[in-house]
Parts: sequence; structure tokens; C-alpha cells
Amino acid sequence: MSALLHPPSGGGDIAAAEFAQLRDLLYRESGIVLPESKVSLMVSRLNKRLRHLHLSDFGAYFRYIEADQSGHELREMVAAMTTNVTSFFREAHHFALMADTVLPPVLERVKSGQSRLRIWSAGCSTGEEAYSIAITLLEQCPEAARHDIKILATDIDPHALERARAGLYRAAVTKGLSEARTKKFFEPVDQNGDQAWRARPELRNLVTFEGLNLHQNWPMRGPFDLIFCRNVVIYFDEVTRSALWQRFANILTPEGWLFTGHSERLDAPAMRHFTLEGVTAYRRQNVQGSPTASAGASPSAATMSPPMPINPTLSQKGS
Repeated sequence: MSALLHPPSGGGDIAAAEFAQLRDLLYRESGIVLPESKVSLMVSRLNKRLRHLHLSDFGAYFRYIEADQSGHELREMVAAMTTNVTSFFREAHHFALMADTVLPPVLERVKSGQSRLRIWSAGCSTGEEAYSIAITLLEQCPEAARHDIKILATDIDPHALERARAGLYRAAVTKGLSEARTKKFFEPVDQNGDQAWRARPELRNLVTFEGLNLHQNWPMRGPFDLIFCRNVVIYFDEVTRSALWQRFANILTPEGWLFTGHSERLDAPAMRHFTLEGVTAYRRQNVQGSPTASAGASPSAATMSPPMPINPTLSQKGS
């Protein structure tokens, strides 16, 4: 019998072999690396799935996933094993750089009909990052709805995406918003007797929320002018991180921007395509012989309008 790693509350013990099976499945599906030191995290999060499915142990849970041809439980498992940590205007320096440096020249071309604007929040969690992007954009261009401007926001957790689409936040969650921004871009609502705030239509209409697995093929073609992928790759190993940086470079416009999390840095191969322009803010540069936008899909440019036909599968989160 395999050694026991942890006795979960409300469920059977997890064996070393069972942990390894689920850990490897998680890595193959999402690129997330889960060391053995995180066994208690796996136990606490997946016990809920065992109880929901009336399964007695983790071996039975692994077999259930393997037999589920729909892939539903695999998506539930991956979603359960990711972490949602986000807030409005988190790492505010990125939004200041976006407003002061990134957007003005792009919006000038957009307003004159010479260009379009595409922004991707890769790992949007419950939507605070995407709505912060939209607020920054509307403050620079209040008439954004009249122009060819789109924001794509993706995440691994379908439940988080539901909350993001609803745009409904408890008052405590809006602490990253100033009072002026809250009143301008959100409307007060009652949520079970407590005050909450819902994103106004002009904010929600700018953002398309979809599921996407960063570890798999991307159905959208780009190119994007800005990509926010923050506090996501910290869960990946070096090989997966390096491949992701390359794919981002491939799907950005020639002078597009990539914003990463405060503890994330591009590696040397990726820096052949970027220059550091601020704190964890990178600008795409043309390199002779470098590939153009491909990123696992056709290299031609997609429009993202109407909303992009992304399959509701998986993507990473943690913005």
C-alpha cells in the first residue's frame, strides 16, 4: 500500500501515489506545478469535490476524472486547485503607465480611424483587473464605445468568470477604488441586506469574459496592444514560463506592452523580444528573424468583434 501523506478531514487518507497522480494530471492540463509541500492544500480543496460526488477516497476521484469523457470534472479539479487573489487597481503603477504613456498614442490613431485597440487580461479572476483596465480606458476615452476598442478577459475558473460577468462586488471588495470612481462607474445595489456595487453597462460592455487554457492552444489570433498577465506564471515551472513569454511576444503588436506581476520577471530568451520600460512593464520590440503573431493559432489578425468565439474551457488566474 502506498504511503499516506495526509489525513483529510471529512474524507479518506490521500496516498503518495494518489497525490502524484492528481499532481501530474494538474500539471499536464494547466502547467501548474504543485510540490509535495502543498499536499494539504490539495486535500483541503479537493475534499469538497469528493463530498460533492460522494466518493470515498482520492484514488476513486482520480478514476472518476479519467472516466469522465466530458472533461467537466477535470475542469472543476483544475479550478479548485488555483488561487484567486485580486483587487481593483492592484499594482497601481501599471495603470498609471497605461494612462500616461501607453494609451495616448494608440487612442490618437483609434480616434482617427487608423487603428483599433485590443487588450487582454490573461488571468482575470473575478474581474477586478479587467474592470480596472476598462475604467482607465474610459477615463482617457469616454466615447470608447464608438470606436474599435475591445478588452478580452480570461480565467481558469468558470465560477469566477460568472462573478466577473455579473460585475457585482461587495462594498469591502471595492477598497481599491476611489469614492469618485466607485460612484461614476458602479451603481449601488442591495445584496442580501448588504450594500454592493455593480459595474455600470458602459463598463461591462467593454469587456468580454471567456474561458481559456494558457497551457493549450489559443483560439484568438490577436494581435493585442496590451497584455496583462500578472501573478499567474509564479505557479508554472521554468519551461512553461519561458514558452508562455514567447507566445505573448508572438501575439503582441510590434510595439505592444506586457505587464507581469511584482515577483515575475521575463527570462533571457524572452528579453530578446522586449525592453523593460517600467516596474514589470515590458514593451515589444522588433527583432530580425523573430516570428510574427502565431501563439498556437493562425498568424492572421482576428477582430474580436463581435465577442471572440473562445471555447469555455480553462485558463490560469491570479491577476
